[in-house]
Amino acid sequence: MRNRVEALNEIEKNSFDLCVIGGGATGAGCALDAQLRGLRTVLIEAGDFACATSSSSTKLIHGGVRYLEQAVSERDMGQYHVVKRALRERKIMLDNAPFLANPLELMVPCFSRREIYYFRIGMKLYDWISGRNMLFQSRHLSQGEALRRMPMLKRDKLLGAIAYADGQFDDSRYNLALLQSFTKSGGEALNHAKVIGFKKNDEGQLVQARVQDGLSDHYLGVRAKAFINATGPFADGIRELAKPGVRPRLRLSKGSHILLPIDAADGSDALLVPETDDGRMIFAIPWLGRLLVGTTDEETTLQDEMTVKEKEAEYLLKHLNRYLVRPLSKNQIVSGFAGMRPLVASGNSRRTKELIRDHEVELDSSSGLISVLGGKWTTYRAMAEDAIDTVMQRLAMPPVPCITSSYRLAGSEEWSPNFWAELVRAYGISKKTARHLSHKFGTAAKEVLDLTKDIPRLKESIVEGSFSVLAEVVYGVREEMATSIEDVLARRTGLQFFSWEQARTAAPAVGAIMARELGWSPGQQKDAVAEYVDKINRLIQLIGLRPCEVPAVEA
Repeated sequence: MRNRVEALNEIEKNSFDLCVIGGGATGAGCALDAQLRGLRTVLIEAGDFACATSSSSTKLIHGGVRYLEQAVSERDMGQYHVVKRALRERKIMLDNAPFLANPLELMVPCFSRREIYYFRIGMKLYDWISGRNMLFQSRHLSQGEALRRMPMLKRDKLLGAIAYADGQFDDSRYNLALLQSFTKSGGEALNHAKVIGFKKNDEGQLVQARVQDGLSDHYLGVRAKAFINATGPFADGIRELAKPGVRPRLRLSKGSHILLPIDAADGSDALLVPETDDGRMIFAIPWLGRLLVGTTDEETTLQDEMTVKEKEAEYLLKHLNRYLVRPLSKNQIVSGFAGMRPLVASGNSRRTKELIRDHEVELDSSSGLISVLGGKWTTYRAMAEDAIDTVMQRLAMPPVPCITSSYRLAGSEEWSPNFWAELVRAYGISKKTARHLSHKFGTAAKEVLDLTKDIPRLKESIVEGSFSVLAEVVYGVREEMATSIEDVLARRTGLQFFSWEQARTAAPAVGAIMARELGWSPGQQKDAVAEYVDKINRLIQLIGLRPCEVPAVEA
């Protein structure tokens, strides 16, 4: 990507075929698809790329086992089609960024013959719907095999388990790979830039977005022939700007997750808790060296704080611990995160956990705004394809086929599972750091490590015990528009999700590097570190833990 100053100048002096509002999965997917079809495209994001919903998923690429269950039990063809489409898109996501996504085997413990029969039939149906996109077949595990794979399970009444396939991915980095692919294809992207209004022509059609740069308070006009609203939970706000008084379409759901040390559960296999007291499912899955447990599903509003509360952590542990020999405790939690899911309202009586995770592309004829509503991470590409088809029709352009189903994302070029070994040989780094960089950046890891040729110190860990290196901070600022400590530690390196304690300890060193890269004054650097540490301390307190002091690190 360009640096922000260059991006601002290019965006302000040019006009575009399409302006995409929103830099999460849907917006990035729309921007890439449009640019590849020949539309000159710009993407505007109010916060950081992937800073909300798109970095707060359960990290699964899945068809939706629960949606399939509802499709069968309620004879709901809408849910069936959601599952079928998602299973097709699951394979595409895995193929297009293999360094960020991989197949995952999940296990459902069974404590009665009825459960074995029920889940075996259900997962075979899941396989059948997958068709040629099936990752591998589901299977029945005996009690002995289930306990060997998951020694943490209670033995009492356990008869075995059903194992089935889905996918897993690094959501923040996948989002960034989409954006890198988009800008390498000639598109322009800008984060921390909020759309605050529109300008219309005499027919009432949108012709310009008024944008406020969040870092300088500079205002600019972004001119385009068409506008896509891909802001997820915030889509109704953009719809209101384009057409005051429009009826809201979204209902929002909050999903909370906690992370624990992977060895806390005596195993590294993924577990599905098939039903909680209120009819939900909970996943406990290995993710980047942690055990990720989630998710909740509570109706929420834009005004609610997206942090993990103590009662939510206790809810997740309560239902997981029913299956474990040694219960996990709240004091073992090392990190957590929460985010909003945008669900398209389909009636006032339905609870958010029952709403279909399908999407809708809405064209407002009075303003021309195209809004992508609802959906989920796994189907981001299909959502984008539908949206860009609508753009092409609205602009009366000749139809151009979508090619994103087979378009490898930036970082995938010549990547292989053994690419990390090449990094060890070429740069003299440890195997663990090489694997970390290979799976975060793909072949772009070489660009990260090239920064260490002139400054060898950048090979050092960001913080003791971490596989992330200081070069990632510099790369994040120069090549990925990171402008805050949280941008780096949460979404560029993922250290904040791995450990609140490590992220908090790393903040002074990260702040010092960012100050040099971005020209912060000593006062700005100090404030940035203090603000970040205070935020992490608050996250720790809200979950019911006690923060400790972090020693300052000299710049």
